[in-house]
Amino acid sequence: MSDTPNLRIPGPTPVPPDILEAVAHPMVNHRGREFAALISRVAERLKDWFQTSNDVLILSASGTGGLESAVVSTLSPRDRVLSVSIGAFGERFAAIADTYGAEVIPLQYEWGQAARAEDVRQALAEHPDVKAVLVTHNETSTGVTNPLEEIARAIRSQESGVRSQGPSRASGRTDGPLVLVDAVSSLGAIPFEADGWGLDVVVTGSQKGWMVPPGLAFVSMSERAWRAYENAKMPRFYLDLGRHRDALPKGQTPWTPAMSIFFGLDVALERMAEEGAERIFTRHASMGRMVREGVKAFGLELLCQDERYASDTVTAIKCPEGVEVSALRNTMEDEYNVVIAGGQGKLQGKIFRIGHLGLVEEEDIRETLAALEQTLAKLGFAVRAAR
Repeated sequence: MSDTPNLRIPGPTPVPPDILEAVAHPMVNHRGREFAALISRVAERLKDWFQTSNDVLILSASGTGGLESAVVSTLSPRDRVLSVSIGAFGERFAAIADTYGAEVIPLQYEWGQAARAEDVRQALAEHPDVKAVLVTHNETSTGVTNPLEEIARAIRSQESGVRSQGPSRASGRTDGPLVLVDAVSSLGAIPFEADGWGLDVVVTGSQKGWMVPPGLAFVSMSERAWRAYENAKMPRFYLDLGRHRDALPKGQTPWTPAMSIFFGLDVALERMAEEGAERIFTRHASMGRMVREGVKAFGLELLCQDERYASDTVTAIKCPEGVEVSALRNTMEDEYNVVIAGGQGKLQGKIFRIGHLGLVEEEDIRETLAALEQTLAKLGFAVRAAR
């Protein structure tokens, strides 16, 4: 058994040795030429993964900080927002908007299901003054990937109606709702197109598919989002995306950056460029199938029943009757050095989750499935014979 844990949680993900080495880079002047070259390089490379021509801003914050920056930089108190929620992180996105005074209209689904574009279209028809739609691309808490392109298309379909009616009395907008996306656990691991899908604000975090320690959030803003920024009245300071936009051409951030992680990100993006996007996406799809087929062969049930929407970055599995999630996780970690995640929110104690994003290969999954099979047997679950 390796001394290094097989970290199979959906974040933070394992960090490769060369990235760990880069994180130990000596400090430099964060207002000097070396850091200016570094941030300019990584920000430009991130645009390829976002598939955007817009700047990608880098905040020293978690993914949640990035989501908060999206809300406060585009919205005003009393703005109406549609929250499309399929799990814990969808609810968190809504809670951020609610905290800053937005009027949140919930569109909630049973955990384990994906959102439906037609439902979003109908909700917007019923609430034509909605300023923004909050949607999670990949819901880490349930192992479900939303059909984001379809959802965004449904949102965009409202634009012609808004234009024909003239500016909304509530917001003065004429171009339909903004699309604010939590892509924290999807971007860099599964296909994504910010511009092609018509997304306005996209947020992701360094500790997921990027194979970098936690501490950085990456955010893109469309021209529509920047127009909204000019009229947004929510209080903002540290998470003010305009300050980050203005600092980027100077090769700086408005505040002291988490510099060590920038050095790691530089190496990570080089690694990812060498592997290539298509191979990365194919690898994640293969790992997702391998986990799903493996646990089903044991006689376990996936939380996401419709596998068209099953995540390729994390799989949520219903814990079998008679087995405690805590005992399962502790045994796998203590006896096999494999670390998996439990459930969140109302799924706590009911499911366990296996992360398969970032630095992950078939051997990692085989080791995880072997440990899971042996642990289930030790805990009294009759594992179905492998097919």
